[in-house]
Amino acid sequence: MIEILNPTLLTRAKDTGALVADILQEMRSRSTVGTNLLDIDRWTKEMIAEAGAQSCYVDYAPSFGRGPFGHYICTAVNDAVLHGRPYDYSLADGDLLTLDLAVSRHGVAADAAISFLVGDARPAQSVAMIEATERALAAGIAAARPGARVGDIAHAIGTVLGKAGYPINTEFGGHGIGSTMHQDPHVPNTGRPGRGYKLRPGLLLALEPWVMADTATLVTDADGWTLRSATGCRTAHSEHTIAITDDGAQILTLPKHARP
Repeated sequence: MIEILNPTLLTRAKDTGALVADILQEMRSRSTVGTNLLDIDRWTKEMIAEAGAQSCYVDYAPSFGRGPFGHYICTAVNDAVLHGRPYDYSLADGDLLTLDLAVSRHGVAADAAISFLVGDARPAQSVAMIEATERALAAGIAAARPGARVGDIAHAIGTVLGKAGYPINTEFGGHGIGSTMHQDPHVPNTGRPGRGYKLRPGLLLALEPWVMADTATLVTDADGWTLRSATGCRTAHSEHTIAITDDGAQILTLPKHARP
C-alpha cells in the first residue's frame, strides 16, 4: 500500500516526526558510559506515554522477527545494525550505539535513527562510517523531489556509500510510511536512477542508509530479532522521515536545534 497524505495528515506527520526526534535526542543525551539498554527502553516507553503516542514496535511481529518485538526502541551496539532488541547490557566507552525509533500519534507514524559513539573514545573508522551514512542520507533526501523516482534516491544513497568503500546490503532499506510504520515503496540503499515509483507530493518516506564496515552479510542474533554483521565488524545507521512536497523533500524528524 502506498499512501498520499492530505494537508491535515501532513500536519500531524510533522508533529509525530518532531516527537520522534525529541525522544531520540533525549535518549542520546542519557546514553553515557554505564547506561543500561533496558533503561533506555524504559525511558522511551515513558516519553511515548507522556506524549499520548503509541509505540510502533512493542507489538510488531513481522515475518522476519521471532514473535512480537516487545520493546519500545531499537538499541544496536557495535556489530548490531538493525532491529536491535534491548537487553541487560551497560554501555562502555567507545561503543557505537544506534537508536532507531518509530511512533504513531494522531494516526500518523514517523521513523528515525541515529548512530553515535558513547563516552570519550572516538575510533576513527567508526566516526568515518557514521559520517558516511549521514552523507548518504543527505544525498538521498536531496534526490527526493516530485517527479523523481525511487531509483533516483537509491542511486544517490548508493553512490555515497560505494565511494566510501562500504559493501551495500539490499535486504533492508527505506520504506513508505503513513498510517502504518512500514509501507510501499521499498527504497533500497543502492539502485538505478530513473527506475521505480514516481514521487508525488504528500508521500512520506523513511530513508535509512546503513552499512557494515567490511561485509554485506547479516546474521540473526539468538534473540530472533537483532541483525548483526556476519564478520563481527562495526556498523552504522542513519534515518529520517521525509515528506515529498511541491518544493522538494521536507525532513520531519529533525532535532530541535536544526528545525526551521
